[in-house]
Amino acid sequence: MKKKDQEKFKALLQNQRLELIEKARKTLEEDMAMDVNELPDDMDFATSQSDQGMILRLRGREKTLLKKIDAALKRIEAGEFGICVECMDDIGIKRLEARPVTSLCIECKTEQEREERLYV
Repeated sequence: MKKKDQEKFKALLQNQRLELIEKARKTLEEDMAMDVNELPDDMDFATSQSDQGMILRLRGREKTLLKKIDAALKRIEAGEFGICVECMDDIGIKRLEARPVTSLCIECKTEQEREERLYV
């Protein structure tokens, strides 16, 4: 992969990382702050609790994505970004543009998903 492409993906991943961290900070400061006195009845309280649960699940998924972003940034630093960790072939630029955190080429990812379906 060309150095120019690596720098492009590094900047993209760093921006995604900062956005996720900012969302997490906002969640802690604003979304999770609930004044029970502002909720007039039990139904409003239950709805608020449900909303908070959904927000926490979303942030949990974002935490997983953050780990993948960090791993991709490490692969860039190691000069391994864009190389499939299974077969060591190049991962296509179009695939990396669609999913910059990927560590598998399309063929290996397809095989992984096929194996996962067998065990479900």
